[in-house]
Amino acid sequence: MRRNILENNQEDEEGINLTPMLDVVFIMLIFFIVTASFVKEAGIDIMRPEAKTAINKKKANILVAISASNEIWIDRRKVDKQAVRSMIERLHADNPEGSVLIQADQDAHSETLLAVMAAAREAKVGVSISAAAP
Repeated sequence: MRRNILENNQEDEEGINLTPMLDVVFIMLIFFIVTASFVKEAGIDIMRPEAKTAINKKKANILVAISASNEIWIDRRKVDKQAVRSMIERLHADNPEGSVLIQADQDAHSETLLAVMAAAREAKVGVSISAAAP
């Protein structure tokens, strides 16, 4: 009987204690979640025209997409032309350092592009237009 108790204790001690490793993994998971920056996408894929003078802009956080059929998309939602300014103002209030980055399809009308640019300027937010690098 005494021999069985000693054998059980030895078997328990032979296993690897995973608790410290799980603690470290959990802390790393929390760290990555807290430090991750989440990108809000416009909501559609577009074919951007190429530009030879394209410059990367780091803090353009309000993405506005204009489709080939002149639909305006902000934050994965289709937006009416009249609601663009209020939507930009709301998103700019969430991130005051951000600016508007317009991603217009190469087949989109310039009238729609200019309307979005005007709405962003009326909201007193910086505007950039995205183009594909050659």
